[in-house]
Amino acid sequence: MNKKEKKLKPGIKKKMSPYLIIVLSFLSVIIIGALLLSLPFAKQEGVTLSFLDTFFISTSAVTITGLSPIHNLSTTFSVFGKVVIALLTQIGGLGIITLSVFVMILIGMKIGISNRVLLQTNLNSPSMAGVVNLIKKIVIFTLIVEFIGFLINLAVFIPLFPLPKAIGISAFHAIASFNNSGFDILGDSSLINYQDNILLLINTALMIMIGGLGFIAIQDIFTKRSIKKLSIHTKIVIKVNIFLWIVGTLVIKLAQIGGESTSWLTAFFMSVSARTAGFAAEKLVNFHSLSLLMLICLMFIGGSPSSTAGGIKTTTFYTLTKSMISYGLGKPTTTYNRVIDQESKNKAFLLLFTALTGVVIGTALILFFDNLTIGRALFETVSALSNVGLSFGTTATLSSASKVVLIVLMFAGRVGPLTIMSLMNRDWYKIGAHPVDYLEEKIIIG
Repeated sequence: MNKKEKKLKPGIKKKMSPYLIIVLSFLSVIIIGALLLSLPFAKQEGVTLSFLDTFFISTSAVTITGLSPIHNLSTTFSVFGKVVIALLTQIGGLGIITLSVFVMILIGMKIGISNRVLLQTNLNSPSMAGVVNLIKKIVIFTLIVEFIGFLINLAVFIPLFPLPKAIGISAFHAIASFNNSGFDILGDSSLINYQDNILLLINTALMIMIGGLGFIAIQDIFTKRSIKKLSIHTKIVIKVNIFLWIVGTLVIKLAQIGGESTSWLTAFFMSVSARTAGFAAEKLVNFHSLSLLMLICLMFIGGSPSSTAGGIKTTTFYTLTKSMISYGLGKPTTTYNRVIDQESKNKAFLLLFTALTGVVIGTALILFFDNLTIGRALFETVSALSNVGLSFGTTATLSSASKVVLIVLMFAGRVGPLTIMSLMNRDWYKIGAHPVDYLEEKIIIG
C-alpha cells in the first residue's frame, strides 16, 4: 500500500467529488426539464415560449423557488406541462441523489461506501451512519404528508372546480407546499383570492412548516418523542423556527396598522411562506416598507438543514447570533451546556459571507441590466438566492440578462454555497490532506 492510499478515507476510492456529482445531477435534471417544457404539447395551443423562459421555469421548479417569467402557469402550459413542473418540483425537493438511491434500494442494489458519502453530503448529515435508512423514511414520509395535504386541498377545491381540475390543483398544490415551491396553477394572483379560506391557508402553512424543518430534525422528533431527549440540532431548529414565525407575524401585522389592513391569519401565513415557499396571501404592493424588510430578512434566513427550504438556514442564523453575543461578552460560544465547535462557526460565517456576496452582486447586475428601484432588485435577488419565489411581478418584465442572473442565483441557492465552494477541494477523499503546521499570524481587525 503506497502513501497516497493510506491517506484515503476508509472504503473510499478516488472518484468524482460528491460535490461535483450533486451539482451535475441538478443541472442534468434542469436541462431535461427545460427540453420537456419546450415540447409543443407541453404548452397550451397558440402559446410560444423562448428556451430561456422554459429553462428559467425548469430551474425554478428543480430549485423549488417558484419565480416565473410568465404570469399564469395554468393558461400557459398543458396538462403534460403542469405534470412536468410538478415532477421537477418533487425531484428538486427530495433531491436527485435521494431519489436515485431510493430506486436502488427498491430494486435491491447494494449501497456502497461511495454512495453513502454522496448521501451524507447531499443530506448535510453529520455522519454516514443510518443515511440509507433515512432515505427510506424521507421518501415515505414525504409521500404520506403530501397525500394528507392533497386530501385537505381536495375538500377546498371540489366545490370550486370540476372534479378532474380539482384533483389536479390539489395534487399540484400539495407537492408545491411541502417542497416549499411557490408555484401554483390557480391563476396569476397566487393565493390572494383565497386569503379568507382558513382551511387552505392553514393546510398550506403547515405543509410549508413541516417541509422546512428538515428531515433530520423530523426523524429525531418521531424517534425520541420527548423534548428532553431531542438532539441539540433539533432543539435549535425548533426554537429558531418558532421564534421567526412569531416575530415575523407580529412585525407584519403591526406594521400594517394604520395602512392596508392585514389579518392575523394573513400575517402568519406570509411569515411562514416568506421563509422559503413564496406563496402570497396578500399583494406585496399593499405591504408597509417595514413588512417588506421583514420579508427580506425571513427569506434570507430560510429554513433548516436537510430540508426542502433555502436561505442560509436557521442553524446558521443561530450559530452566528450566539457567536457574536458570546464574543461581545467575552465568553465561549455555548448552547445547551455544549461548546459550539470552531468548524461550525467557520462554516456559518462563510455561508453568511457568500450569501451576502451573492445578494450584492446579483442586485448590482440586475440594476445594471434593468431599470428597477434598488428595493425591487434586492427583493428579487434575495427571493431567487434563498429559493423563495416571492415577487412583485418583476420577473416577467426583466431582460434576458437579468433572467440569467436569477437562474444562477436560484441554482447556487439550491445546491448550496458551501457545496459550490467545496468544488475547489480536490483532496475531499483524503484524511489530513494538509498535515503541515503553519505558524499563526494575527491580523489587525476593526
